Amino acid sequence: MTMVDTPAKPVGVMELGDHLALLYDNDEERRSVMAAYARDGVRAGHKIVYISDGVTAAEVLAWLLAEGAATGPGPQEDTPDLSEAMDAGHFIVRTAEETFLASGRFDPAESIELIATEIDLARVQGYRGVRITGEARFSLRRWPGTERFGEFEQLLDDAFLTSDPTAMAVCQFDRRWFDDARLAEVETRHMGRVRVNDYHDDGSLRITPIFNPPGAELAGTIDGSNLAAAEDVLASITTRTGLLCLDLSGLTGCDAAGLRLLTGAFGPGRRRGHGLLLRGVPPALHDRFREEGLDGTPGIAVEYRPR
Repeated sequence: MTMVDTPAKPVGVMELGDHLALLYDNDEERRSVMAAYARDGVRAGHKIVYISDGVTAAEVLAWLLAEGAATGPGPQEDTPDLSEAMDAGHFIVRTAEETFLASGRFDPAESIELIATEIDLARVQGYRGVRITGEARFSLRRWPGTERFGEFEQLLDDAFLTSDPTAMAVCQFDRRWFDDARLAEVETRHMGRVRVNDYHDDGSLRITPIFNPPGAELAGTIDGSNLAAAEDVLASITTRTGLLCLDLSGLTGCDAAGLRLLTGAFGPGRRRGHGLLLRGVPPALHDRFREEGLDGTPGIAVEYRPR
C-alpha cells in the first residue's frame, strides 16, 4: 500500500486492522507509545505479542515499567498491571530470532503464517483481538533472508486489509539505525504512522508530549474555553533535565491570559533551577512576546519562527 501523507495516529485510538509504523529517535518516546499500546490492549481484552530484538521478557517488562513510561499527565485511572498480564499469558514476549528464524532463514511467507497462527490461537483462547508489535532492527543484522524484510511488511499490510480484522500491529523503527531511504521505503508498506497520545485535545487546542528536547507541543488556540485545562496539563509536566521546551510553532492564536500562562507558568519563581524554552513562536505573536520583554527574562529563552 502506498501510504498517503496523513497525520500520525495517536496510539490510543488505534483499531483492529491497523498496521502502523512507529518512527522514533529516542527511547522515551518509544516507551511512551509502547506502554500505552500494551496497557490499552489489556483493557480491551486483547492478547499482546511483543517481538523483541533479542531482549528477554523480563527486560521488556522492566523497560516498559521504568520511570518515564506514563501515557499522560497525572495519575492514570484503571492502569492495568503489565506484570500480572505477563504472568497470565495475556502479554507475551518472543525474540525475533525464535519467531522468524526457526527454519534457519527469514522467509516472509512463513513469517506471515506464524503470525496468523498466533492470531488464531489467541482467538481460540478467548481474546477479543491481538496486538502485535515488533522491533525491526533485527532486519539489519544480515541474517539469511532479512534482505526480504520489505516484502514481509507488504504481506502483513495486505493481510490486515480485511472486512473482519482481528489484529493490529505496530512496527518499531529506530531512526538512529535506519537511514532516510530505508525508512521512506518501509513507510510505503504501512497504513500510516503511530505517535504518542496527546496530553489534551479539545478540538481547538492540542497539547502533545515531545521528547527531544523534553516538553510539549501546542497547536491551535489558547483562550478562555481551554485555559484551565491547559494550565492543569502544563503544571503536571515534569522533566529530569532542568529544561522544559514548549514548541509553539503550531499555535494560531493566544489571548492575554494564555500569554501569561505560557510566559509565567514555568518562570524561575515557580520552578527554581529550571529553564523554559519557548520554541517556534509564530510571527503573529512576535510583537506580543517582545512587548512582554521575554527576550531578556532570566530562565526563559525564546526562539522566533521567521516571518
